[in-house]
Amino acid sequence: MWRGSHEGAGGSGEGDTVGITDEARGLQDQLIQWRHAFHQEPEIGLELPRTQEKVLAVLDGLGLEVSTGTDTTSVTAVLRGTGAAGQDERPAVLLRADMDGLPVQERTGVGYTSRVDGAMHACGHDLHTSMLLGAATLLADNRHKIAGDVVFMFQPGEEGYDGASVMVREGVLDAPGRRVDAAFGMHVFSSMEPHGRFVTRPGVMMSASDGLFVRVLGAGGHGSAPHAAKDPVTVSAEMVLALQTMVTRQFDMFDPTVLTVGRLAAGTKRNVIPDTAEFDATIRTFSEANRERMQTAIPRLLKGIAQAHGLDVEVTYIPEYPLTVTDTAETEFAESAITELFEGRHSRLAQPLSGSEDFSRVLAEVPGSFIGLSAVPDGVDPATSAFNHSPFATFDDAVLADGAAVYAQLALSKTAQLAAR
Repeated sequence: MWRGSHEGAGGSGEGDTVGITDEARGLQDQLIQWRHAFHQEPEIGLELPRTQEKVLAVLDGLGLEVSTGTDTTSVTAVLRGTGAAGQDERPAVLLRADMDGLPVQERTGVGYTSRVDGAMHACGHDLHTSMLLGAATLLADNRHKIAGDVVFMFQPGEEGYDGASVMVREGVLDAPGRRVDAAFGMHVFSSMEPHGRFVTRPGVMMSASDGLFVRVLGAGGHGSAPHAAKDPVTVSAEMVLALQTMVTRQFDMFDPTVLTVGRLAAGTKRNVIPDTAEFDATIRTFSEANRERMQTAIPRLLKGIAQAHGLDVEVTYIPEYPLTVTDTAETEFAESAITELFEGRHSRLAQPLSGSEDFSRVLAEVPGSFIGLSAVPDGVDPATSAFNHSPFATFDDAVLADGAAVYAQLALSKTAQLAAR
């Protein structure tokens, strides 16, 4: 029962914010049904056929122009508002939700736990997708109030696959027939903020993310005679520690960098010195200057250490997601829309987040903003609840209608603002 019944969701026709929130809450049961179905069948990466099928089933009959990706199972839907008669150039706004899960074994114990072994919606993308489907339903029922076009961007592959880049390349930003004027995304959190709070930040909101892959080349031997070998294990251990020292001694503490080695592998047996050792790291930076410096400072350091011990090293540095930079004016606009709907439930982040987002690809092309929404269950301490990506991360269904209402209000208000210029 994917399409569901939307009778009565059309509202009063007044276009007021109370109407949108009431209409969204009228969809709450349907939103929960969609979210649980997504949660029980998570898919990973750029190919999400069952997720795409569910999204298409909900969009069917809403009167949208729907297309799917060629290099990924993305879905793009365009809604043509009918409240913009006589305009030479119609305003266009993009709303985005990511759809992919993570390779995590769920341990939440919720009644709708993932049925896919080794996969989980541990980052809340099931909520994002459901909320955007809710917004599409609300806006389709209120198209007569929309002074322009709305693009719904349902994106696979956010979790390390750069699905936003694929969709940008395939033309999602020009889906209405012209470049969209503004873009907005939303992301739920399972910790940090109290239940139901919206957060924003103008400027740098999230870090850039890059990958470091290192292979230390030595010469194997017997563990009892390290002098007769070239031990890559001790050298790689020295490199791991030296990288941390480099961060504290070469980079300004007020323009932070984060370097975390998440994988280190070497050897087969305790008394055998292996030929090689490997480690991989994630690198987070909050300025383009530091991001560029890292790409030269790290190889220089690691090659110097290897040379000092008479070994060789292969260093692969892969730029991944850029900084997520929100437009100040569009962030202030989003803040006004949120406050209009939910007074007292918005705050600004004091510092950027050290996570990364491929919605940064969209914000690098068009002005827009990114909104955080706490889905910490009501009454749970956000300081101790499991963070996104944890197998214990739990997201509260109660925020679904509010997220859908904010998505819808952003489109209604932004197209009206642009049409009035």
